[in-house]
Amino acid sequence: MGKQEFSIPKLAALIPTEADAYLFLERLRWNGRPVCPLCGSVAQHYFLKPANGVSRKTRTGKPTQRRVWKCRDCRKQFSVLTGTIFHGSKIPVHTWLLVIFDMCSAKNGISAREVERKYELTATTAWFMLQRLREAMRREPLAGLLSGTVISDKTWIGGAPGNRHRNDPREQVRVSGTTDKTPVLALVHYETREVRSRVVPNVDGKTLRAAIKEDVDGGRTELWSDSAKPYTVVAKDMRSHKTVDHEAGQYVRRGGITTNMAEGYFSQLKRSIDGTHHHVSTEHLTRYLANFDFLYSLCKLTDSARMRSLIHQAGGRRLSYKPLTSG
Repeated sequence: MGKQEFSIPKLAALIPTEADAYLFLERLRWNGRPVCPLCGSVAQHYFLKPANGVSRKTRTGKPTQRRVWKCRDCRKQFSVLTGTIFHGSKIPVHTWLLVIFDMCSAKNGISAREVERKYELTATTAWFMLQRLREAMRREPLAGLLSGTVISDKTWIGGAPGNRHRNDPREQVRVSGTTDKTPVLALVHYETREVRSRVVPNVDGKTLRAAIKEDVDGGRTELWSDSAKPYTVVAKDMRSHKTVDHEAGQYVRRGGITTNMAEGYFSQLKRSIDGTHHHVSTEHLTRYLANFDFLYSLCKLTDSARMRSLIHQAGGRRLSYKPLTSG
């Protein structure tokens, strides 16, 4: 596939049929070397050509243009969808590819209702589809720790408690002067602009220290943050710690020390949630953060390159509907 760039019209022209869509996805994922998702073998697996040369039948007897391969090692059949976020999906691969490109090119995110309208899906199918794509956007488990200069900041996601009706059930349990909005911590690497955000239970020193330790190599890191007291606990693990005092109106110190990158990320995140999604529940917020981490970290790439990156991360992340909605 190389570095070919495409738009929605060009992509649609490349995949006029479902068979073409399968071939396109195979080129993006495997680049000519099929990998068995069941045993991991990269041997010269062989393609099982349909008897009529065009399509085969599913277990229910319906015709399908699904491309099936057989592993030379474990002798099992597989396709480019097996073991991925696409596994078990009844949505055409053609539709999947168009939605992926749409999602990778939407700076402010894309809502399930928009996908429902544009691609003639049900609301439930569109929502589940986007959740699976957000699952693929999560950073790789072996991404490694950040080091060098890292910016840390925190924010709260959710509607202002003061705007609720006094009879709202959530208002009855809220202690006066507190908030039950969801705290989010973001870490931005100054040089690479990679962002890693996560939901945290609170923003006290112990919690922030544990959360930052999971993503940052403290002995090799200079941490930039605001002057909030919890960071005095975090600073014990860092090579050095520089702060800006927002309460005194200080936002950039000599040497370029600032938290503006993290605040810029939060600004984009909140505009997108407010304008595109309107509301994100706490139990699903982690996947939405993965969505915006992915877009922000790869913002210098083209839409096509982001699409390729997302498809490369699709393997091994199968997501079923029942556990996603079980609460």
